[in-house]
Amino acid sequence: MSSPQAPADAAQRTAIALPEAWGGQVRCGAAGCLLGAVEHEESTVVLHRLANRTAQLLDRQKVAYHPDSAVWLADDLLAAAVETTASIDVFRLVGDKLTRIVQLPVGFGPRDVVLVDAQPGHYRLLATPYSGKEVAWIDWLVGPDTVKVDKSQWCEAPWHPVRVSYLPKMAGGGIAVACLDGKQVLAVSDADLLAPPKVLATFTAVARQSRPSPSGQWLYVALETGGRNARINMTSGELQWIAAPPTGAVSVAPLADDLVVWGDDSLLTLQRLDAQGAVLETRGLRTSGFSTSLQLLDVDGDGQLDVVVLNSSGKRSDVIYGPLWERAMPRP
Repeated sequence: MSSPQAPADAAQRTAIALPEAWGGQVRCGAAGCLLGAVEHEESTVVLHRLANRTAQLLDRQKVAYHPDSAVWLADDLLAAAVETTASIDVFRLVGDKLTRIVQLPVGFGPRDVVLVDAQPGHYRLLATPYSGKEVAWIDWLVGPDTVKVDKSQWCEAPWHPVRVSYLPKMAGGGIAVACLDGKQVLAVSDADLLAPPKVLATFTAVARQSRPSPSGQWLYVALETGGRNARINMTSGELQWIAAPPTGAVSVAPLADDLVVWGDDSLLTLQRLDAQGAVLETRGLRTSGFSTSLQLLDVDGDGQLDVVVLNSSGKRSDVIYGPLWERAMPRP
């Protein structure tokens, strides 16, 4: 039986020259699919075009020391979290080039930036810290570049916040986050994003990342070490444990309510689960580094979900083309 670490058919993946990619995002729009990302150690924001199962570098822009993540605000606006300047640097895309247009102050070294709401000319962002408990809600009005920042106290090292459609025993959705050092998953409701967060689960292992299933029924949690991951029922609040290798996982991307992709060192682990979270079948796909960011979307337009894998160690990131489960290799 072939190992999941063995080289796969080159036509089923694209290697992107992108060293130490701590964060980024693909957005598919009128200009095709564009990857905006950060090269952490190179202090650079980069732009790649993904087309015809190839990656083309379009632009590189230097920023201050240690950019940690990047997110698209619109087809022509890319925001990057930069630790040293304690800022969100916003770039405008004109043609194939990025130009920095504003630096939004955060007041701490941000690890993550996510888009909370977008209206024409008005954006609301959430920045969370590399370390510490303070988070920043940033309202940016384009043009006059007026900026309003509200602060909240969450947990220690709240990394990789994500929007959720449902919250246990609460009306509506909100924002959930895994606390790296706090070893918890917290959430705030859209009804009052500035309110104290609600604890959804507490762990003995490091909570690296949480991501909802497509229906919103489950919030999957990648736990580093401890030999198990978890998922939270977003209606009842029930916590289910999911068997994992001793190293656990550092990233997660649910393909369906009961089909999930976990990221770890040089490997994606795909698991099919039953209703109680027991593992029915496991498969694997190799990656080019320490896979800390997974994004599911149809990059090549064939109707199948692909996975964009950003590797925070190593010199390359990956696009692995779907159908992912069918192309993954069986594992014990």
